[in-house]
Amino acid sequence: MHHGGIYEEEIAGKAYDTVLLRRFARYVAPYRTSIIIVILILPLVAACRLAQPWIIKLAIDGHIITGQLDGLQQIALGFLGILLIESLLSFLEVYLLQSVGQRVMSDMRSELYRHVLHLPVSWFDRVPTGSAVTRLTSDIEVLGEMFASGIITIVGDILLLIGIISVMLWMNLKLSLVTFSILPVLLYVAYTFRRRMRASFREVRARLGSLNAFLNECISGISIIQIFNRERDEERRFSILNASYRDANMPVIFWDASLYALVEALSSIAVALIIWYGGGEIVKGALTFGVLVAFIQYIEKFFTPIRDLSAKYSVMQGAMASLERIFALLDTEEKSSPLPTSPRLGEEQTPSPSGGGLGRGSSSVPLIEFRDVSFSYQTGNDILTGFSLEVQHGERIAIVGESGGGKTTITRLLTRLYEIERGTILLNGTDIRQLDLAEVRRRVGVVLQDPCLFAGSIEFNICLGDEQARQRVRQAAAAVGADLFIDRLTGGYEEEVRERGSNFSVGEKQLISFARAVAFDPEILVLDEATASIDSASEQMIQEGIKGLMKGRTSLVIAHRLSTIHDADRIVTIQHGIKAEEGTHDELLQANGIYARLHQLQFGESVT
Repeated sequence: MHHGGIYEEEIAGKAYDTVLLRRFARYVAPYRTSIIIVILILPLVAACRLAQPWIIKLAIDGHIITGQLDGLQQIALGFLGILLIESLLSFLEVYLLQSVGQRVMSDMRSELYRHVLHLPVSWFDRVPTGSAVTRLTSDIEVLGEMFASGIITIVGDILLLIGIISVMLWMNLKLSLVTFSILPVLLYVAYTFRRRMRASFREVRARLGSLNAFLNECISGISIIQIFNRERDEERRFSILNASYRDANMPVIFWDASLYALVEALSSIAVALIIWYGGGEIVKGALTFGVLVAFIQYIEKFFTPIRDLSAKYSVMQGAMASLERIFALLDTEEKSSPLPTSPRLGEEQTPSPSGGGLGRGSSSVPLIEFRDVSFSYQTGNDILTGFSLEVQHGERIAIVGESGGGKTTITRLLTRLYEIERGTILLNGTDIRQLDLAEVRRRVGVVLQDPCLFAGSIEFNICLGDEQARQRVRQAAAAVGADLFIDRLTGGYEEEVRERGSNFSVGEKQLISFARAVAFDPEILVLDEATASIDSASEQMIQEGIKGLMKGRTSLVIAHRLSTIHDADRIVTIQHGIKAEEGTHDELLQANGIYARLHQLQFGESVT
């Protein structure tokens, strides 16, 4: 855990609002009816607001100044009626907008989550978890704020501003021109602030993603932090990221406050101009007092949305920064690895005897075949080099070797968590890149060294919600011996699993993951150091279950404990990403090579 590195969230470059909004419009389109209703409401609300100063002018010039009180009551009632109509229309406008906002956020969040679920594992190697969570949560929430006080209400504000300008020009041209002399300054201020606030908002979203990534890692590793007394050190690192996020917000606050203050000052200057020039016109008899009052009210209504512009613009810029990040994630390709257009030199594509599908029971070709496979996680640093291996139907193959030698990579390539770079992997004679990905993964069951459990019941963790697997839950648990401890629990198979399975021992969690593999009934079983975390008592308990699990299945066993693979049909030794040895347990011991040395290190037996 450190500041910088993976915590340095990428800050987006130049973006064009129109491009982002056009893409965003696709999510709003299903709710166009509500949006159309709001758009129809906006001019009505603007008309109600425009009528209020005019009614006051009529009351002052036609009744109050002249002393003719007849009809004043009707004017007051009319004014009250307009206020009520405006309130009802405003309620409907806000309700519809926020309802649409929530629906759009839900749709985008679902699409984003669906997209993230199908991203290649290599993407998760590069992107911190906290950053991905930020895209799915706070970045989406900002879009809701945009609906509540931004994108559509700005249209209403524009209609109101146009209406105010038109009415003022119609009422008194000279006074209007004097009042609007400050508009060029206002436009310059708005343009200048736009550029500066956009950059600040990008920085804020990036720093928030970094902060969330750090928090996710620290909370996940809290036990390690406490065991090694690193609390103060982590507090210091958090303080650095927290201060970075705080400092990123400071320019936003500065420009927001400055824009509001400048608009307020320009509003006061406009009122002063009205009083100065309009007062002189009243003295000359060229202007009525009612018009002067109406002008002051109109100018206040004119600057009200402009005062709010700072807040609305903050929301809009935050939304644009969030849309940049959301669409950048959606633009990340879900799958790669197109098939080569022609075979590599010296390599022929073996046709599938079953017409290209992955089926069971065919023995005319190997069930699994690695042909000259090479792969690297980082360019120029091959983990596997020219690896070839044939696995027949029903065979049990063990793979051993040094840590980092490429053993786990073999299973990742077989399940297409990563895509091969060079060479070919065949299932029943068909390149796995020609097969449906979901079908391949249904046929291959994997048990990892570190079992992954989800919040929910034990039954759910075994079947993962799959109805066919649910029918085999108890049978699967019995096959691996997991039923022995499950039946002792108060809730049995409905016992709640806490976050990351913290209420179970490592051995019990691994037994559940074994049962999961059995419940899905795979044709090919991959055990990736699956017994490394099991204590000796638990290991003895599940050995018979493992044998039953492997019966009738093709198995790849990646093992650190050599005692678990003595009876494998073949043992493959990998060193530095290259297949170094292959044979049975006895054959490899007699060869006195890498496997024999590993055996001697574990058991202290010399090989003769």
